[in-house]
Amino acid sequence: MLLKFCFVFGQQKTIVIDPGHGGIDSGAIGINDVLEKDVVLYVAKEIIGLNKTLFDDRFAIYLSRYTDTLVPLKDRGRLVRALKADVFLSLHCNASSKTSQGMEVYVHTSKEEENHIKASIAIGLSILKESTGKLGFKQRGVKIANFQVLRETVVYCPTVLVEMGFMTHADEADYYLNPKNIRAMALAILMGLYNYFNAG
Repeated sequence: MLLKFCFVFGQQKTIVIDPGHGGIDSGAIGINDVLEKDVVLYVAKEIIGLNKTLFDDRFAIYLSRYTDTLVPLKDRGRLVRALKADVFLSLHCNASSKTSQGMEVYVHTSKEEENHIKASIAIGLSILKESTGKLGFKQRGVKIANFQVLRETVVYCPTVLVEMGFMTHADEADYYLNPKNIRAMALAILMGLYNYFNAG
């Protein structure tokens, strides 16, 4: 049974979680027909629930979409700006060969936003440490990418895109068929954020 965590009261951080894809854009399709757009939305909603039940609303969490709809990438950036978010976290699942596996994180590099880049890397490493260490996923590291959703949000806050395993890998695609595993991934990501903000 999971125990509630005790926190030192402080300023509530605002987190925007972006479940990638949605609507007509299914994202990666798993070998078991599980869809990336569904997996990331399930994980995002579970993060909200865990933040309330286990973390006593430690974070103010907002989603870029709450249903199976396609939100334009520019609108995701506008949401971050409007909410004055402290972190933007985009959730995705990978697709490649049947042998590719593991979790990786992408950040955007920008000389103008050096502080946000350093924080993005630290957040990514914290999430990877928690998720791969506790859940057994192979760690593929933090990588640099010029994804639009990162490029348009890093000007406002640290931004991270998490690839939560490969839909083309049998074990990792099957992992997300179990609601308990969805919850475990959500908790690992939430703990990664908590550990980052409470480091030192």
